[in-house]
Amino acid sequence: MLRVLNRAFDNPLEKEEHATSPLAGGIMQHGYQCGMIWGAALAAGAQAYHLFGAGSQTEVKAIAAAQRIVESFHSINKNINCYEITGIDRSSSAMQMIKFFIVKGGTLHCFHMSGKYSKAALEEINSSLSENDIETHSAPVSCSAMLAEKMGASEIQKVMAAGLAGGIGLCGGACGALGAAIWITGLKNLEKEGGKINFKSPDASKVIEKFIKCTDYEFECSKIVGRKFKNVKDHANYLHEGGCLKIIEALAN
Repeated sequence: MLRVLNRAFDNPLEKEEHATSPLAGGIMQHGYQCGMIWGAALAAGAQAYHLFGAGSQTEVKAIAAAQRIVESFHSINKNINCYEITGIDRSSSAMQMIKFFIVKGGTLHCFHMSGKYSKAALEEINSSLSENDIETHSAPVSCSAMLAEKMGASEIQKVMAAGLAGGIGLCGGACGALGAAIWITGLKNLEKEGGKINFKSPDASKVIEKFIKCTDYEFECSKIVGRKFKNVKDHANYLHEGGCLKIIEALAN
């Protein structure tokens, strides 16, 4: 999805696109938010950066676009989590996966979803980024952008990660900082000589192991925090008060 939308914006980012592979299947097939949502949110951040540059205000725009992206995906597919849509996750047997992808035509279903959603996501990103009524906040406004900065991400990568905040666009799903850490870890692997990445990246698995030790094996932002964030201001205040710092520090190291 990131690749499709980047090219729609005439902004190819080969490494950034390749590094999203472990987010497929709702984070390495854990069944959380569909990989299309993660990719679309990253694309929204990339376009926000190209239109407005770096900074907290652009990150706010990226979060606002991510909110619209999630709402659009839910409207089209009635769920946002991969497991609820496909009925399979990493615990599913080989026979269950064969039944879904081959017997039931799951692969074609996902391609159809992608084609339909990419158009909707493009429209939502363009619409959201054209709006001027954006809240004003000083940094940090995004847990995932904060994590990206601590991991040495570039300015564009920080803005791309921003919309993942609060479980992608503050929707309370699987932790956006976790998704950002997996993505940036993949980017670092690709920068190594002969570096490569795949759907079942061992380094991504190590990131998840560090994460769940900090969260008592909980993945979802709303359960870790104990609530969903009302808006960007609510999330920014939480970060200013030290919220999720332990998780961010653990993922960054």
